[in-house]
Amino acid sequence: MRYAIYFAATADDSLMLLGNAWLGRDPFTGDPLAQPGIEGLSDTRFAELTSSPRRYGFHGTLKAPFFLRQGETEKALVSACEDFAGRIAPFEIQKLGVNRLGKFLALTPDQDEPDLKAFAELCVRHFEKFRAPLSDADLERRRKGGLTPKQDVYLKDWGYPYIFDEFRFHMTLSNKLEVETEAEKLTGSARAFFARETGIPRGCRHFGLYVEPEPGAPFQVRKIFELTGGTAPCNAQLSDDSFTRKENA
Repeated sequence: MRYAIYFAATADDSLMLLGNAWLGRDPFTGDPLAQPGIEGLSDTRFAELTSSPRRYGFHGTLKAPFFLRQGETEKALVSACEDFAGRIAPFEIQKLGVNRLGKFLALTPDQDEPDLKAFAELCVRHFEKFRAPLSDADLERRRKGGLTPKQDVYLKDWGYPYIFDEFRFHMTLSNKLEVETEAEKLTGSARAFFARETGIPRGCRHFGLYVEPEPGAPFQVRKIFELTGGTAPCNAQLSDDSFTRKENA
């Protein structure tokens, strides 16, 4: 099994409902969902263009998928998630928008979001003790995409290249789009489909533990955790595997 810490919300959250429908799968139940119709694209082609994010489930990556380190257990990981959720306070982001991210389509923040970035960094650091080192094969697979020297160091040390100052939050909505006309159709349709959830402040009160039961299997929601703590992400620092408030907070 692989596990991942993802930006997600409860099954009845309006953004989650839209994201699951767009991708065509409910990661809470595993059930397929009817995708919206895209003018100028067949249902089959739309399904093909969303196949990769559909397998991972609608989410934003906080701690990328990892195998458990030897000696660690799922029970301990769940307990760590519960402890984390009980220490960190809910926060707000100003707005999300449907944007092109390279050749991908994704929901991304329309401006800098310090608490979201700090929250992601806390997740990367706090759950690192559960991550098994990447195999040589996994390292080589990641490097094929082309990494900067800094990203390569992050990959070797933390298992994922796009963290800390390289982090850019996104909720993926497509595979790599190689045909510009298809990209334009998906972009316009996604902006209309997600309109009621974009361009407005969003409270962030949850994160999810997702699991890949076996290699290549669809990721499933293991549990959603509610943030109930008193320390905002920007004001938290990690010391000896526990959280404290920054002295200047």
